[in-house]
Amino acid sequence: MTLIWRHLLRPLCLVTSAPRILEMRPFLSLGASWTSVTKLGLHTKPRMPPCDFMPERYQSLGYNRVLEIHKEYLSPVVTAYFQKPLLLHQGHMEWLFDAEGNRYLDFFSGIVTVSVGHCHPKVNAVAQKQLSRLWHTSTVFFHPPMHEYAEKLASLLPEPLKVIFLVNSGSEANDLAMLMARAHSNNIDIISFRGAYHGCSPYTLGLTNVGTYKMELPGGTGCQPTMCPDVFRGPWGGSHCRDSPVQTIRKCSCAPDCCQAKDQYIEQFKDTLSTSVAKSIAGFFAEPIQGVNGVVQYPKGFLKEAFELVRAMGGVCIADEVQTGFGRLGSHFWGFQTHDVLPDIVTMAKGIGNGFPMAAVVTTPEIAKSLVKRLQHFNTFGGNPMACAIGSAVLEVIKEENLQENSQEVGTYMLLKFAKLRDEFEIVGDVRGKGLMIGIEMVQDKISRRPLPCEEVNQIHEDCKHMGLLVGRGSIFSQTFRIAPSMCITKPEVDFAVEVFRSALTQHMERRAK
Repeated sequence: MTLIWRHLLRPLCLVTSAPRILEMRPFLSLGASWTSVTKLGLHTKPRMPPCDFMPERYQSLGYNRVLEIHKEYLSPVVTAYFQKPLLLHQGHMEWLFDAEGNRYLDFFSGIVTVSVGHCHPKVNAVAQKQLSRLWHTSTVFFHPPMHEYAEKLASLLPEPLKVIFLVNSGSEANDLAMLMARAHSNNIDIISFRGAYHGCSPYTLGLTNVGTYKMELPGGTGCQPTMCPDVFRGPWGGSHCRDSPVQTIRKCSCAPDCCQAKDQYIEQFKDTLSTSVAKSIAGFFAEPIQGVNGVVQYPKGFLKEAFELVRAMGGVCIADEVQTGFGRLGSHFWGFQTHDVLPDIVTMAKGIGNGFPMAAVVTTPEIAKSLVKRLQHFNTFGGNPMACAIGSAVLEVIKEENLQENSQEVGTYMLLKFAKLRDEFEIVGDVRGKGLMIGIEMVQDKISRRPLPCEEVNQIHEDCKHMGLLVGRGSIFSQTFRIAPSMCITKPEVDFAVEVFRSALTQHMERRAK
């Protein structure tokens, strides 16, 4: 359902007409609509859809002063995108505005975090109301927002997943889930996929299997990686393997109802169980779709068999829903439901609070009791009144505005649109995903599938930004564009994003030809 309040007439709207200039023009009438420019010239800049929001004038630190402070006082780890990092000032739903007044369509949502839109009016109102009532009291006291939220969240999960531990971040949630698995099983070894990202805390670094997050120093002991069943880049997989409207162009001998690639990857999983861990294990962590590794999807049926093998060895199964949960995948509210499995523990963060620091671990009464016997678990900020009030508002908005259904409809529309670019351009190797979680993997050519060099991907990324589109990056060599807009996104905005991407790819192919 289209959000009614977003189409109320305003006197003025913003239209980006040049890279650094905002013009004020009359707002379009209800009968007018923005349509994709399908026959753009090679250097025509796609026209940005209108936005009925006027940002405040930026009156804070100058850009050069921000760079000085960042260099002198903040972490030296280079994380900012672009040669000239964006200095953001304000956000409204799917839009971001920088300090110079430029408007951008945000297709990465603060790393898959802003679930219902930047500064959503209802979430804002709830946060302001709670802010004036009670900011914080720890869980040694009761307060209604925590109990109201727990009841709402539990109602969205299948039995027996009913016991909720509220924490502050995805890393912290996965830390706690690891502890639960070990306390309940009395075992140590935990398995996770190569390419997995489950956090950057000392404990979860053992689960995270992306090279840039590995250290020479010991840490995260008892964690073992296993082969990621990637049907595009892995040794097996092809055109029938994924639960997605778009399949890889690799050919395979699988039938629609019998995936031979799945069977091959299960044999590799069995090999890990028989050679790399003890006879009894603590558990197995899996993202329903890998996020940081570039929206990697597994063969249909893989997780179901893997869960059975793990449980046969005494372990518990943990679904990391930090990026896939809360309706983002469209067809289901939780990513694990797309695999027809029931985890023993579910971790969640990011979209849970629309950007407010909040996370949760949900498990069974039995596993919760096993933890309590070993540890008096306590979290000073977890379940604070602000987080819980905001979390409740997010759940209400997802339901009231049919955002899960929007993720399904608009996400599928976008996935099919991007898939056409794969057919047009040799350097687009794979387009994959579900709902509003999409990966576009860049390659040197489709036959070799070698990653497109980072400097070339960087330039395409920059070109998209110059045209007003912000997307993320992922995969081992940072060769995959990650698309994960807020769930309020509309089809006209998708049309704009696809045209921007097509224009950036066209410019890149021109540079290559020279």
